[in-house]
Amino acid sequence: IWWLDPELTYGSAKPFVFTQGHSVCNRSFFPCFDTPAVKCTYSATVKAPAGIQVLMSATQSTYLEEEGVYQFYMEYPVPAYLVALVAGDLIHADIGPRSRVWAEPCLLPTAISKLSGMVERWLTAAESLYGPYIWGRYDIVFLPPSFPIVAMENPCLTFIISSILESDEFLIIDVIHEVAHSWFGNAVTNATWEEMWLSEGLATYAQRRITTETYGAAFTCLETAFRLDALHRQMKLLGEDNPVSKLQVKLEPGVNPSNLMNLFTYEKGYCFVYYLSQLCGDPRHFDSFLRAYIEKYKFTSVVAQDLLDSFLNYFPELKEQCVESKAGLEFERWLNATGPPLAEPDLSQGSSLTRPVEMLFKLWTTEPLDSVAAASCVDLTKWRTFQTVLFLDRLLDGSPLPHEVIKKLSECYSSQLDSMNAEIRIRWLQIVVRNDYYPDLYKVRRFLENQMSRMYTIPLYEDLCTGTLKSFALEIFYQTQNQLHPNLRKTIQQILSQGLNPLPAIDTTAVTTDTPAMVLEDKVSEATNGAISLRDVNVSA
Repeated sequence: IWWLDPELTYGSAKPFVFTQGHSVCNRSFFPCFDTPAVKCTYSATVKAPAGIQVLMSATQSTYLEEEGVYQFYMEYPVPAYLVALVAGDLIHADIGPRSRVWAEPCLLPTAISKLSGMVERWLTAAESLYGPYIWGRYDIVFLPPSFPIVAMENPCLTFIISSILESDEFLIIDVIHEVAHSWFGNAVTNATWEEMWLSEGLATYAQRRITTETYGAAFTCLETAFRLDALHRQMKLLGEDNPVSKLQVKLEPGVNPSNLMNLFTYEKGYCFVYYLSQLCGDPRHFDSFLRAYIEKYKFTSVVAQDLLDSFLNYFPELKEQCVESKAGLEFERWLNATGPPLAEPDLSQGSSLTRPVEMLFKLWTTEPLDSVAAASCVDLTKWRTFQTVLFLDRLLDGSPLPHEVIKKLSECYSSQLDSMNAEIRIRWLQIVVRNDYYPDLYKVRRFLENQMSRMYTIPLYEDLCTGTLKSFALEIFYQTQNQLHPNLRKTIQQILSQGLNPLPAIDTTAVTTDTPAMVLEDKVSEATNGAISLRDVNVSA
């Protein structure tokens, strides 16, 4: 349960509170069987001061104004982690026949302009693929920058961090991913946290089917290339034999399941689901199977064998061919082998968007550097966000770069990047930091003075403290610490303290135990390990 003083909200007008239950945090909210294997309906009565709007992940709600009491009821069985509450200075606007956005008054116009009419389009596309949306309403609430992850698929009420509003393409992907969870994760849930890929891998596959239907195959392939790049980056950092790269991860006693959340859960899981779809020949046949799977198991929790048995029973011709035992691609090997996916999707349909990225990266990294003139002619403002972040991520992978290269990069692109969204700017600033490029350091300071969320602060502080700029990081932190949530302050203190005497404690009674460190987002929040931090990818819950 996260309690925020008014100054930690955008409007600085009223206090704010929200809960984050995934994966085993709701035991601190209410007594429960805190396992995804157990589902139940719930009701709640919440009393709040006048002027405070209360929302929950429920299908029904009423408000008794004279008593200041809200009553909520979730009529469908859900696991404990999907019970969620938020309260604060929130107002709403309808953006579709079954959707509205909730946000602080100063943010609502932006939320409306970004999402009006869009959510219904995505819901309709999802329904055409996977059957009726069963939860009634699909509302969205935008939370202050203290929200520890990017998005959370609470039924009827998706939670999203407000910081993502400025990055249109990331906002689209994040919301569509949460829409997909309405079928995969919320309706049919992994029975054990050791098989989180059953929710995340299927939701990622469904997300990309929805984006293909609504934005085309090229855009979907670009976004997939960006994520798979990040998967291979994480693989390189962790090593191919690391057990967390298995889809069926062994959860040892005393280990927080959130520590097992990583890109393999999403992207290796997605690759396995994509492989299953390819066995069917036509993805529409696989869509039909998934509709039947949802219908059979909705409101229950499943294990991987349930999915795979249902798949083989639905396609008896594949069962006869013993596809589950195909050499090198055995289902058991997909689930229990460490390392990268056994097969990856064909992304050639995205080549019109990915080829320019590859060509520009090659221009900047091929010696001798005599093609700067050609590279400088590329106008990044005409590119899609995912093209630009893919290009910058690859430069990050190659850092530190020769001084002449970073100098020319700054001359060509720095002013263009200044006007772009935070997902792009943070990557450029990480390049600046990792290359000790002092002429642009003032932009790092300016960025950290205006960002209060984990996903845009932790990666930069980690890079600053890994190199020669720790004193610069300390200076910024002491200037900005009062803008940060106590949990985030504590995390940054830990980063700054590495290799130093302990920093002076911050005098606040609000400091609470950090939410568990999570390896590379959707539910990535802490990222205190520099090697596998949030800098590598922005994933939704």
